[in-house]
Amino acid sequence: MSASNDASTIADVHAREILDSRGNPTLTVRLTTSQGASGEAAVPSGASTGANEAVELRDGDPKRYGGKGVLHAVANVNGPIREAIKGMAVSDQRALDDHLIALDGTRNKSKLGANALLGVSLAASHAAANARGQQLFEYLGGRDAVTLPVPMMNVINGGKHAEGALQFQEVMIVPLGAPSLRAAVRYGAEVFHQLGKVLKKKGYATTVGDEGGYAPPLRHLDEALGLLGDAVTAAGYTLGKDIAFALDPAASEFHDDGRYLAVVGESPLSASGMIDFYERLLAVYPIVSIEDGLAEDDWHGWSELTERLGDKVQLVGDDLFVTNVTFLQRGIDEHVANAILIKVNQIGTLSETIDAVRLAQRNSYNAVISHRSGETGDTTIADIAVALNAGQIKTGSLSRSDRVEKYNRLMAIKEKLGSAAKYPGAGVFRACSSVVRAAGS
Repeated sequence: MSASNDASTIADVHAREILDSRGNPTLTVRLTTSQGASGEAAVPSGASTGANEAVELRDGDPKRYGGKGVLHAVANVNGPIREAIKGMAVSDQRALDDHLIALDGTRNKSKLGANALLGVSLAASHAAANARGQQLFEYLGGRDAVTLPVPMMNVINGGKHAEGALQFQEVMIVPLGAPSLRAAVRYGAEVFHQLGKVLKKKGYATTVGDEGGYAPPLRHLDEALGLLGDAVTAAGYTLGKDIAFALDPAASEFHDDGRYLAVVGESPLSASGMIDFYERLLAVYPIVSIEDGLAEDDWHGWSELTERLGDKVQLVGDDLFVTNVTFLQRGIDEHVANAILIKVNQIGTLSETIDAVRLAQRNSYNAVISHRSGETGDTTIADIAVALNAGQIKTGSLSRSDRVEKYNRLMAIKEKLGSAAKYPGAGVFRACSSVVRAAGS
């Protein structure tokens, strides 16, 4: 994806406002090269966002989409960005992204908007791949791009993704025992449908949240995990061998003044108390990953969390690291967490996204490529996960086309790769999960 003999240059770029999966505005960008190739990408949006994320530019006009319009970001693409990048080599992703960053000129991309920059950055990568007659994962990753990611499937939604449900934002299943990506998707779909039957039998509503998972009004995490365990068994799978659990508490959302309200109506916990809580869960349930287990600014708590649990479970920094090499490097230096969540719109360009993944991999941190709660039909993250051999992906439940299309894209990539494709399964968690070792996977 660096400059090459490809003579294609950027001839035009055009953005327009569209709607995301929550019915809120976002933008899609189409970029065309001098030789007629084109690429298009749509930009996702998050509800639970880290304080240090790159800025998503919104119009703020209360009379239009409640202030959430993105016409200013669209205008920035169709105006100053378009004029600044015309004539640049479409195959030199790094030069393009560096130029976009410099054009914005702010630390957090607040002038032109990370959403505007990201749309252009991703559209350029698609156009460059099309110019070479390659699929995006091939173009970005080359011959080494053969690892299909193990999916984390958010089948019970809570937190900001389903107001009134659990404090914890995501309760996920991980089909780590599946023999292939296609089988993993089938395992997930079968458990998802069994979970619906279990919930209905017990009198719970089976409405779904932002990410396609069920959103029953549960108070305790144990109740959610018990229901999910019943669904795994009903689907004919063995819990801890075929399928494990993963959690995204999104703890920043229930953290206040140094305390964590993990369960509404109960006493708040200290960071040490939250770690005790997780330790109890790990002793009872086959949990292989905990994301944002503590708040984004609780670095002292994260240090204790990693010291106590880092050799037992994957500890993923999302709000903590915000796909930013500066924050990730601090985590590496301070021995905080052992994995990073990767969200392209947290940082704003493809090159910076790749930098974060590569820094993690060089330091034995796992990387989990992730969607956002406000999604589109765009499947770029599926290609990125394979291109970078990340080994893991989070892209929601087994309902709603904005989630399922990513799984469909991964299965199409598997077909393209044929026998060269690899599915790491439990191996991707082996270094930090006693659950996986105990299961003999």
